[in-house]
Formats: sequence, C-alpha cells, structure tokens
Amino acid sequence: MERAAERFVQLISYNTQSKVDSDTFPSTEGQLVFARYLTEECKKIGLTEVNMDEFGYVTATLASNIDKPCKVLGLLAHMDTSPDASGENVNARLIKNYPGGPIHLDTENAVLDPKEFPELDHVIGHDLLVTDGTTLLGADNKAGIAEILAAMEFLIEHPEMPHGKIRLAFTPDEEVGRGVDHFDVKAFGADLAFTIDGGGLGELEYESFNAAAAQFNITGKSIHTGSAKNKMVNASLVAHDIIDRFPPQETPSHTDGRQGFFHLTDMRGSVEEASLSYIIRDFDKDYFEERKNFVKSLAGEMQKKYGAGNISLKLRDQYYNMAEVLQDNKEIITLAETAMEKAGVKPVIKSIRGGTDGARLSFMGLPCPNIFTGGYNFHGPYEFLSLQEMNSAVKVIVNICLTLLLETS
Repeated sequence: MERAAERFVQLISYNTQSKVDSDTFPSTEGQLVFARYLTEECKKIGLTEVNMDEFGYVTATLASNIDKPCKVLGLLAHMDTSPDASGENVNARLIKNYPGGPIHLDTENAVLDPKEFPELDHVIGHDLLVTDGTTLLGADNKAGIAEILAAMEFLIEHPEMPHGKIRLAFTPDEEVGRGVDHFDVKAFGADLAFTIDGGGLGELEYESFNAAAAQFNITGKSIHTGSAKNKMVNASLVAHDIIDRFPPQETPSHTDGRQGFFHLTDMRGSVEEASLSYIIRDFDKDYFEERKNFVKSLAGEMQKKYGAGNISLKLRDQYYNMAEVLQDNKEIITLAETAMEKAGVKPVIKSIRGGTDGARLSFMGLPCPNIFTGGYNFHGPYEFLSLQEMNSAVKVIVNICLTLLLETS
C-alpha cells in the first residue's frame, strides 16, 4: 500500500490537465511531459516493449512467464486530469485513520462533510488523501496508473506466480472525449481489457452513457448604445435566451441513476460574439437521439428568431453505451467478479454516469469494462482517495492477471 501511495503522490506532482478547445493532440504539453516520465518508470520497474508514440500514448508489456497459450490482457488508465478544476500545484494531505466527521481543507470555506458527501461514512478508519481545497487531487486517473504499475511490480517481483502476456496503455485526453482518437487497437494486441478508472470499492461498470457534445456559436451586432434601438444584437443575451430554453430539471445536479441530462460546460460572451458548450448524456439510445433532436430543433428556432447567419451549431457524438457490446461478453465480467471476490471485495455493479476510454474501445473491438480505484468526488477540490481501497484495487488487478490464466487454461 505504501508503495502505491508514494507513487501516486509523485504522479500528481505533474500537471496534466487537458483542454477542451485545443487543436493539438494531446491537448496540452503537460501530458507529453508526463508521458515521458511514465515511459522511464515503466522501464525502471522491468517492463518490456516500452514505447511512447507521436500522440503521447505510452504502452508497455509484462511478458508471459508460462509456455502455453493464454489470452492477452490489456490494462489502461488515462494520464490527463479534468479541465473542470485546476491540476497545478496539487498539495495532497494525508489523514491517517479517518475518525469520521467533517474534514476542513486548507481554504476558509472548503469542508468535506459527510452530510454533503455521505461516502465518507464508508471510509471511517481508512487513510485518506485529500486536497487543500484549491485543486483537484488527480485520483482520476493517476490512482489507476499507480495501481497498475504497483500490480506489475508485484508480479515482476514474484515470478513464481504464473500469468500470460499483459499489455499496458496510458492514454491522453480522456477527459475531453478524445482519449482513443489515435489508439491502434490492433497494434496494442490485447484480447480483452479493463480500464482502471472507477470510484469506490468494488465498482464494476460495463454500462455507460451515450454521449454527444454541442456547441452554439453566436454572432451579434455591436452598435453604440446611444443609437442601438432596433439595430443591436447582443450575442450574450442571445446565449442567455438559448440557455433559458433548456429544461432546468434535466441537469447533472437534478438527475441520478439512469436519468440523462444536458450540461452547460462552458460559456463565453460579448456583444459581438458568444459561445455555449454543452454535453448531452443518456443511457437509453432512443432518449439520446431525442435529446440531440431537441438541440437541433432549438438551433433552428433560434436561427429563425435571430437570423440564420447569426447562430451555428456543431453537434458530434462522443461515445456510446458500452453495454451494447459487453452484454455479449459476460465472461469478462465474470473474470472481474472472481478477481474481486478472491481479494475479499464485494463486486458492486454500477452504470457509469460518465464515460471511459473503455466505452469507445469496446466499439473498436476491444471489450473493456471499468473497475474501481478507491477515489471519490472526481473533478474538483472535494476529491479524496482511500489508500486501503487503492491497495484493494492493486490486489484485484493482480488477481485478474492470475485468474485469466486459469480461465483460459
């Protein structure tokens, strides 16, 4: 546990925040710096076929130590942290043997309180890493990276434990929906894979949202306010009109379970120009299409009201519900459940109210469900990580490697 935690603390010293509106891949230079560091770390612990390609993907291999055929296992985690909160100068604090109750972070008003975050009640007695209230922590997904590397170190140090070939991949730009845009599934060479990118203890996820992104671009007309009557078109007010047309109860803060939503992620505006960025999410494919049609109809309505040349819409699909693929690959779910049970972890089957690289990889021919890391409250300063659950994740990864051999013998 100490080794995985120490590695994690080192990993979060790198700022790998991705950027939505970047034209480069990866979207930020910090991810390339981090990828180079991970490349050296993989070599240092004894992995082979270590490579960083032109896009920043880091891949490596733990060679099989058996002399019979076995399915090739893939393990993936993403390098970037969310654009939703700063990932620079992360200052993690260790709380040993958490006694329960509120945790006052190092800013005046930032408090982790079980009344607001009831998941804290499930980690009483654990050693927790928390933020100082000014940045996110980075457990999403550097906890997954640290856990994968810790599991590989353990297997390298215990050659008496038989396992097949294991392929690793650390990907950029997952948080902006581009994580596997340039990923070569065939070259990766895995038969099945897992993303280590989930939350609390036991989470096993093989259903995700269907996802799309929408951007409204608005052109206004700037006229001196003294003579603006019947002439000025204030792009920011047009943006406000668009926002007002979305159903107010269908946002992330008003939905849970299998309910979908519209989420305004970014807004910028002046009199002359404005833009609105939304993400669209739903588990049900038909409802997902209805949501996209609503956005297209809204754009048409606004074009009629303000002029077709003043409003444009960019709408693109990002990923689809991986249950469509994984429901026919139940053996990979059984593998994960067995590995958890051997580690003393009760599997908790959940639908991801989000997405992972695994959602897209599953449609690219690589079935790839998601398992837990021990992190909570991702994408903001209230993020925290249980070191005990982190250690359980390492055990589960090791067990997956060993159990796969038994399943395919």
